Amino acid sequence: MSDQHILRAFDRDLETCQALVMRMGGMVETAILEAAQALETRDEDLAEKVRKGDEAIDALEEKINEEAARLITLRAPTASDLRTVLTVMKISASLERVGDYAKNMAKRAHVLGQMSAITGAAGSLRRMAKTVVAMLSDALDAYNTRDVALAEDVRNRDRDVDQMYNALFREFLTHMMEDPRNITACMHLHFIAKNIERMGDHATTISEQVIYLVTGSQPEEGRPKAESVTTIGVGED
Repeated sequence: MSDQHILRAFDRDLETCQALVMRMGGMVETAILEAAQALETRDEDLAEKVRKGDEAIDALEEKINEEAARLITLRAPTASDLRTVLTVMKISASLERVGDYAKNMAKRAHVLGQMSAITGAAGSLRRMAKTVVAMLSDALDAYNTRDVALAEDVRNRDRDVDQMYNALFREFLTHMMEDPRNITACMHLHFIAKNIERMGDHATTISEQVIYLVTGSQPEEGRPKAESVTTIGVGED
């Protein structure tokens, strides 16, 4: 087999992996938006759809890893090509984690549907989720087009998500202090807000992978972050 033929085969296999990543990204974006909608409209059927849909996202990540491993084994990529394959795997891992957060959001939407609504909270969380989805979409576009400027823009926008989280945190504290009956609902809402903030972190991680892929080095400056408020019992869901 000629070197040219091997190169064409590698490019074809890599395109397959990249197409799977973009499909996975679309599924994750939909899961976030639907989880936020389920929370706002108290739609338990939609929340259940998001929870069940996470299995397909997990399966797609597994397929991407299998394809990437096969590509490395069979095609013996050069150093630069190997970096591309490893980036694909890292992006799919970030997407899988974001999908988990969307699933957890849907689980809490079901619980919150049984409680009295906290005025304005669901709408604020939906706006925060839409901001993260825009970041995620742009990060994937930056990967697809190798656009470092767009990746840097996504990275800088993570500060906006942090600020939204901080504002919501203070709002939930106010509700809890005003009426102890709000404590349980506000705790669930706080976990959702923190999960969305972490989704933004993963979108930022994807953008940093794009920068590394194109330039060969990580961003020199630390990741832009808003000043953090003190959190209450935040852990991984």
